[in-house]
Amino acid sequence: MKIRVYYEDTDTGGVVYHSNYLNFCERARSDAFFKVGKTPVLENGHFVARKLEADYYLSAKLGDELEVVNKLIEMKSASFVLQQSVYKDTKVIFELKITLAYINFEGKPQKLGELKKIIESLFIS
Repeated sequence: MKIRVYYEDTDTGGVVYHSNYLNFCERARSDAFFKVGKTPVLENGHFVARKLEADYYLSAKLGDELEVVNKLIEMKSASFVLQQSVYKDTKVIFELKITLAYINFEGKPQKLGELKKIIESLFIS
């Protein structure tokens, strides 16, 4: 997913706030669902972040065009792990490894079941 860096994403020096990289990755995950006519909020539940590891390599600045690439790393019975890389041109400037758990609307973990096929189709390239 391509993302343009806007003024609202930056500090007064025009550098992207560290937390906005997480927002960019969230948008890319959601966009993967939207592209196939679905939403990350499903009939029986939704996904929540359980764990994440973030690495910042270089800064993005106002006006930059970035690309977020999603890659499925691991699938478990009630969660999955994605690696999301943010590129500026051909350089990786940020990486996020995130574990997303599937929960029902009461907040209890539930098995992915048939959702595994959907997740694989969205995040395996």
